[in-house]
Amino acid sequence: MRIAAPAARVPPWPHSALPVELVPATARLRAHVLGLVRPDGTLHSPCRSRVLESALLLALLDRTGLEPAARSRVAAYLSLHCDSPEPLDRLLARAALRHEPAPDGLLDVERFLARAPDFTGPRKRALLHAVLTLLGAVPAGEISVPEAFHLHGLHTWARVQVTAVKTILAHAHGHRAVDEGDLELLRSTQRPGTVWEANLLIHLSVLHALVPVAGQYPLVVEGVRTALRHQRPDGGLPFIYDEDTWSTATAGVALHAAGAGAQVVDRLARRLAALQHPAGGWSFTESVQLPDVDCTSVAVEVLHLAGPAVHRVPLRRALGALHALRGKDGGFPTYLADAPSEACMTAAAANALSTQGPTHRHEVEAALVHLASQQRPDGSFPPDWSSSRLHTVFRAVLAASRHPGTSPDSPARRIITRGVALVADCQNADGGWGQQDGDASDALSTAYALAALSTQDTPGPAARGVAYLLSQQRLDGSISSVADSIGPRPFGFTVPALADVFTLLALGHLARRLGPPPCRTPPMDAEPEGEPDTASSPALAGLPIRP
Repeated sequence: MRIAAPAARVPPWPHSALPVELVPATARLRAHVLGLVRPDGTLHSPCRSRVLESALLLALLDRTGLEPAARSRVAAYLSLHCDSPEPLDRLLARAALRHEPAPDGLLDVERFLARAPDFTGPRKRALLHAVLTLLGAVPAGEISVPEAFHLHGLHTWARVQVTAVKTILAHAHGHRAVDEGDLELLRSTQRPGTVWEANLLIHLSVLHALVPVAGQYPLVVEGVRTALRHQRPDGGLPFIYDEDTWSTATAGVALHAAGAGAQVVDRLARRLAALQHPAGGWSFTESVQLPDVDCTSVAVEVLHLAGPAVHRVPLRRALGALHALRGKDGGFPTYLADAPSEACMTAAAANALSTQGPTHRHEVEAALVHLASQQRPDGSFPPDWSSSRLHTVFRAVLAASRHPGTSPDSPARRIITRGVALVADCQNADGGWGQQDGDASDALSTAYALAALSTQDTPGPAARGVAYLLSQQRLDGSISSVADSIGPRPFGFTVPALADVFTLLALGHLARRLGPPPCRTPPMDAEPEGEPDTASSPALAGLPIRP
């Protein structure tokens, strides 16, 4: 996600091409993001409450009769979502509180599940069915698709979630016997005071599966107490604690793009190096054991930006971890080798591998071939970990921009042409972009679009997009946006800092395209050591740098 290409490859835009407020707005946002970084180099941004986990908590407290005070708080949280504009939240909140369905009907399940990749569809259908069954929102009908419960080839989170769902539905259908292996797997996730893999959805699902099993009540009581340690002040429960490692890595790239200085990027890089798993990868937060391609790829970019020589050993291990996950089709999955390759993960890995120059050129070119094969005629890609279709688009365009090839019909050129055409075609009248065709503009989708447009020659659409994006900036420098993170797919959740981080990334990309300000060109030899590379980004010269 770092700057798409050296400045020599693309002509600079006139300083007047973008709104004059870009530079001071970038400085305010950069200061705000830096304020989120802890002394140890971690960007901390806890996840907000989510209706899904909160509804499951209420149902669990009702089933067990435990913690009446906590029940009152979570019920109050859910009552605020009974008329939510989100159909799923509205359905779950009303079902958990035993209210009548919303007047406009229930969730369009097929449309909702279409937002998840095809290979996850049966499992997600079973999960949603189990949740609604626990809340009494649907008849306890059978799930007739066997692959919904297959464990072969699944990563550890999915194995536990599938087992919990299978057990919940078996109990609902009157099948009381629980396979001993399944019971042992479920029990293995329960440790007093610890939410396994920081995942409260799985934690609550396991507890619901264990409630009717003879002899498991003490484990359920302790599990409820553990869950309540993470009840938010608003009474709700989040999906996960946070994804601070992912946020830190993304912030490292964004801060570098926005000229935050070498000492800042180095602090985040040192923290990331300390969080690296023995096998070379990274997980979304510190207490999680399952690494993923996305976190690993962006961490590689940060370590590279902070100094390839300094971080030579962790970089070598990280690149080895990525290579081990590479599919025969040239693409990359999210978690496990031999799992289906995904476009967004492939773009992430291509951006990481491109830090090594020609060393991994073959792997990068193969990844671009796979990306081009996955791109739809309209320029979009299959669903990823964002509810915005522009998320994979911008990352693919940046990856392709590093290796555009010489032929107009090269895979990279096709990716860029189709991706940028999609961005140009779906810009809204207010200058921003929405998550899907026809959606209202939001800051995150607009940031993704602007990062893609930063690779192009024409600044006009970007100028209108910047104007919209800056209209979403608060007085403290932060950015107002709808959330677009998804987990498990297609269930959305909110990490507040991501709107700030991706907006900063986009503004940094755009500022690097600007030529020298009128009447002021900083001398190239006047840069103090450790300051941003304003020689290639004159628009960033003079911005205040915080240590």
